[in-house]
Amino acid sequence: MAIEFKGKTIEMDGDGFMLEPHLWNEELAKIIAKEDDIHILTENHWAIIRIIRSSFEETGMAPMIRSICKETGLKLRDIYELFPLGPARGACRVAGLPKPDGCV
Repeated sequence: MAIEFKGKTIEMDGDGFMLEPHLWNEELAKIIAKEDDIHILTENHWAIIRIIRSSFEETGMAPMIRSICKETGLKLRDIYELFPLGPARGACRVAGLPKPDGCV
């Protein structure tokens, strides 16, 4: 599975997670979001994406959902409204992370 983006082929795993997260950028996030039927990324979407990216860049892992809620002030149900596939499958995918451990 792959996405063609600006003349480059972005490789994805079978679940649509990026295999090379260093290639991620905000334009690519918008394309991935549209594949998940998220047509507009709001400031709340971006706040979640930035937290996920920051954690991944610092630790090599996605943050715990509790820390996303704490840092954004959003409740878990709000995150599910923003990312209907959930924080792991939806938000991490849009944020360009590889598939998180434990994500089925």
